[in-house]
Amino acid sequence: MNLQGFWSGKTPLNFLLLPLAWVFGLIVAIRHTMYEKGLLTSSHPGVPVIVVGNLNAGGSGKTPFVIWLAEWLKARGYCPGVISRGYGRRDLLTRYVSMDSLAEEVGDEPLLIHARTGVPVAVGSNRLEAARLLLARSPGVDIIVSDDGLQHYRMRRDLELVLVDAEAGFGNGWMLPAGPLREPVSRLNRADAMILTRRNDATMETPAGLPVFGVRHEPAGFVNLADGRLVQAIPHRQDIEDKNHAVLAVAGIARPQAFFNLLTRLGVRYQPRVYPDHHVYHAADLDRRASVVMTEKDAVKCRAFAGPDWWSLLLKTVPDDGLEAWLARRLASQRFCKMVLNIY
Repeated sequence: MNLQGFWSGKTPLNFLLLPLAWVFGLIVAIRHTMYEKGLLTSSHPGVPVIVVGNLNAGGSGKTPFVIWLAEWLKARGYCPGVISRGYGRRDLLTRYVSMDSLAEEVGDEPLLIHARTGVPVAVGSNRLEAARLLLARSPGVDIIVSDDGLQHYRMRRDLELVLVDAEAGFGNGWMLPAGPLREPVSRLNRADAMILTRRNDATMETPAGLPVFGVRHEPAGFVNLADGRLVQAIPHRQDIEDKNHAVLAVAGIARPQAFFNLLTRLGVRYQPRVYPDHHVYHAADLDRRASVVMTEKDAVKCRAFAGPDWWSLLLKTVPDDGLEAWLARRLASQRFCKMVLNIY
């Protein structure tokens, strides 16, 4: 079943699941109230925390945005670190990420973030423990970016950025499992800003009074998995005479069609192959002799056995006018500084 398509409609099955969605929504509301009233304890790790999260289950472009944000912070003199749950890994241990880490141990997205930015990264189902490990192993970190974790109220935060896929919106607007929402749309009222990804020509209603910015994920070239070469147009092996040769396009992400749409825009002839999100690849999954193009998230799990004509599509995040200036003002604002100094 295509969950994103299912969650966008109101079919008889959606209605059948609606009572479970009401129960889930009630549990979410009770849990938040218990944290708000101090019945469940929360703590602050001791350095400023920016949460990059979403309301929907499934992809919204958080990882490319976290990469951009970490690079943006570095360029302004900060020493950022990143924490993440590390979805798709085989255990729930809190781990520090290195270039020698395996995706099945730390997760594909944290490994990609570390590889692209070079910033310290730690993973853990308990974000607070991950933050403490991060600071213990990298004491120079002076600001933490939490990749996901909007609903992880055990860790207090200083800035919340909620990412929304403008093309998907909030689906049918219902809570899980009848719809895609992990929290109701009204949760946006407590966020600091809303970031629309995959905006393109899509439009959607946004809450009044909430700063809203857009970002685009633009292709920046193709990287060869075997030797690290960066090229602007995907090459074909010299022994292929057919100029219309179609490469195998591999996507193991939440919204594979977004990747395929980018390839179409670039004029790449491809045969799509979709794997589940966070799929763990093995050498037997793909022919080393084939011409392959894949997402960066898939590539970090395939480099060890990549063929000579395997490529990943490198994306860069391009923010709309105003986002960088707004972030700079918030980080320098008296209100933010007070929140940082008041470690609860």
